[in-house]
Amino acid sequence: MTIGPNDCGDVTTLNSTPSSATQQAGTAPRAGGGPLIACRGVQKSYSIAGRAVEALRGVDLTIDEPGFYAVMGQSGSGKSTLLHLLAALDRPDAGEIEVAGKAIQSLSERESTAFRRREIGIVFQQFNLIPTLTARENAELPGLLAGDDPKTLAARSTELLNRLGLAGREGHRPDALSGGEQQRVAIARALLFSPPVLFADEPTGNLDSATSERLWTLLGEIAAENGMLVLMVTHEPAAAVHCRRVFVLKDGRMTTTFDTEGLDAAGVAARYQHSTHAA
Repeated sequence: MTIGPNDCGDVTTLNSTPSSATQQAGTAPRAGGGPLIACRGVQKSYSIAGRAVEALRGVDLTIDEPGFYAVMGQSGSGKSTLLHLLAALDRPDAGEIEVAGKAIQSLSERESTAFRRREIGIVFQQFNLIPTLTARENAELPGLLAGDDPKTLAARSTELLNRLGLAGREGHRPDALSGGEQQRVAIARALLFSPPVLFADEPTGNLDSATSERLWTLLGEIAAENGMLVLMVTHEPAAAVHCRRVFVLKDGRMTTTFDTEGLDAAGVAARYQHSTHAA
């Protein structure tokens, strides 16, 4: 897919703090002062062709403060598995996971669904938009499924889409939107309830380099302007350089962490290569 140079459009300052009406549709602010993300001894295995494959081998991870962070690793390192566990899309075989004050491994299926819908946001590489719905309807979908007030949801989706540079595109279906526009609709959907944590799984894998650069910048602005934690899974140094800290995952283990201050993409690549070879 080829995306034009202006594909991300004009994005205004994005403040996802909801109005009082929208707050009623969402969740109350997280109580307590614990970490936003905490993993302790997390393990996960899969059976492939009758053979057990260890995807995660005792991962420990703690993030206390909002900001833009990356989990970086090669294909097969376990990074997407980790994100799926953090987002309550799967369950660990062992260990403990806490996200935004919730003990993920203890949630029932119904509680996991409610947690994903209201307390976190998720942006995937595949945009996962409903092809028969407009941009506005896709952005409002989690609230509509929850039975929230349509007028409140319409006001919120309009606010988000406008601030993401999609004014005038609200009535278009996905096939009439570019790749960058579709991903911004997915981001609007993820921000509908102003969650404290946003997960992004290789969010620019289907976009060209120029559009990817603008989207990484946008994710950093969302984290900074809204005081939320954005955790992105990536294998690209050009993506990770936008993050304040990089967590390196290799062969299912968290091997090292480094800050990106003062580094360019080449510097991030060098730090990453050094950490993987030293592990």
